[in-house]
Amino acid sequence: MQSISAANGRFVWFELMTTDLPAAIEFYRKVVGWETEDFQMGGDAPPYTMWKVPGGASVGGVFPLPEQAKQMGAPPYWLGNLCVESVDDAVAKVTKLGGQVHQPAFDVPTVGRIAIVADPTGATFALFQPAGEAPGHSGMPVPGEISWSELMTTDPEAAWSFYEGLVGWKKTDSMEMGPEHGTYQMFGRAEGGMFGGMMRSPAQMPVSAWAFYLYVAALDAAIATAEANGGKLVSGPHPIPGGDRVATLIDPQGAYFALHGK
Repeated sequence: MQSISAANGRFVWFELMTTDLPAAIEFYRKVVGWETEDFQMGGDAPPYTMWKVPGGASVGGVFPLPEQAKQMGAPPYWLGNLCVESVDDAVAKVTKLGGQVHQPAFDVPTVGRIAIVADPTGATFALFQPAGEAPGHSGMPVPGEISWSELMTTDPEAAWSFYEGLVGWKKTDSMEMGPEHGTYQMFGRAEGGMFGGMMRSPAQMPVSAWAFYLYVAALDAAIATAEANGGKLVSGPHPIPGGDRVATLIDPQGAYFALHGK
């Protein structure tokens, strides 16, 4: 856990919207090693299932893909919750900066205030104002935590202007990815640290979306487990600076995600 000021501008909670909860829970339990824990929402609401690092903190949750999203043709997907000090102020900025508000701000008792929005290029994410301390880590990840947030966007310049104006991200390192992806721009906050990157979407996927990297102890074993349980390897594993490797995959229900490990 960390203070809101320490977490401000970071993705701190990660939710899977899926069409088959039991199957998705079993898949990620095998691949990532997550445990689950039910959180009682109160009233007549069904329990909310949280992802939990074994012996550690909760990192996100899983729930059914909303019917409205299904009707719009949305596949299962991972939704990142971006920590802000005021959801209402951030929603106003989203509109001013050319984004869209998919679900206006609402309160979850004892949890915080949330809104579902999209940037001007169409990538969906949540704004999250915690009621107390913010979830998430501030150091190097351990297996089961989310180590990196990555935006593939149809318009990197428009996306950068949006997030810079919304939460004050600063450009850190960058690398050239070739004519298809262009510059891979990493970002963080003014006080230092990198926690994500963005690049142009490939021609075969002309949409904008966030992807989140799930950290595992043994990457090859995790990929093999994913494939043996209905997942599909999209790319990788690829080496990255620092000696680790990454791979991107699609889970059995169709949600895109990435793995990061040795």
